Amino acid sequence: YYTNIPGSCNFETQDQEWTNVCGLIQDMTDDFDWNIGNSAVTGQTGPHTDHTPGKGQSFLYVNSSAQKEGNTARINTTEFFPPSLGVCRVRFWFWMYASRQTGVLKVYTVEEHGLDILMWSSSRNEENKW
Repeated sequence: YYTNIPGSCNFETQDQEWTNVCGLIQDMTDDFDWNIGNSAVTGQTGPHTDHTPGKGQSFLYVNSSAQKEGNTARINTTEFFPPSLGVCRVRFWFWMYASRQTGVLKVYTVEEHGLDILMWSSSRNEENKW
């Protein structure tokens, strides 16, 4: 559900559609989708809990096992954030451990003319933690 911070979501959506609740949308031009899940869904290939122990258990994940190199899964915010200098921040937790099919996690901003600007990327997290 949403918190009082714009763009903030903990993915505990109580069977509601997480994309609507969290203000996110699947990119229709990508190769596969992000899904909401928990350790019961991801099994041995995912984390045991979300990053907030004791408070929740849901997180977004992609199943890269059936994908080929170069495939992408992309989600976008449904609303534009106003331009700012040092005001807007992107903060998230990620877990990328123990899979040969793990690719690169990238965060982009899209500027007013539609140009994607790479803000951050990680190719692997060698530790089994958020």
